[in-house]
Amino acid sequence: MFDEVAPTYDLTNTLLSFGQDRNWRKKVAKAVDPKAGQAVLDLAAGTGASSVAFALKGVRVVAGDFSEGMLAVGRKRHPELEFVFADATKLPFDSAEFDATTISFGLRNVVDVPKALAEMFRVTKPGGRIVICEFSKPVAALKPFYNFYLGKLLPGFSALFSKTPEAYSYLAESILAWPNQTQLAAKVEAAGFENVSYQNLSLGIVALHIGYKPAKASK
Repeated sequence: MFDEVAPTYDLTNTLLSFGQDRNWRKKVAKAVDPKAGQAVLDLAAGTGASSVAFALKGVRVVAGDFSEGMLAVGRKRHPELEFVFADATKLPFDSAEFDATTISFGLRNVVDVPKALAEMFRVTKPGGRIVICEFSKPVAALKPFYNFYLGKLLPGFSALFSKTPEAYSYLAESILAWPNQTQLAAKVEAAGFENVSYQNLSLGIVALHIGYKPAKASK
């Protein structure tokens, strides 16, 4: 499914989010806060639209994704990035390899979320951070309108903007089935991360979770 939508994926996301996806990526980049000499793993990176924000001078950025179609498009658009085929539940990286591990709008698509979080913990250096940006549960006042958008408007928009509207029907279903902010924070803590916090973006439509691997954690 993701292979098929790869060529138009970024544009469609911008249209369907009314441009908010750009603001969300900025928030993620600020939370990751990459520094020269550090290594950042961006999972579910797709075509690299999220990864380029971390590609500062002296920062190693690895864009990992499970879709070969997404990776192929990404390598053409962003030859400056390192693209790697990566199964989030069995990452092809050494333990404690990255200063920051991040995933935006991809954890929801992983078949075994606890296993993926455990792998993200493994590859993160002690003292390093995890940053998760994912759809979440909006504030109560917005919920009826948001559910109407997901159930009625999104399918119509995707039929106009995308050649594979069924992919965006899946999007709506997966968002509605996803845990809320505190439930996801609990899953991140269960993986071993500490000082886990979250910040609502766009009134809770999206939430940004941040956690830290204990400085004395075993690799």
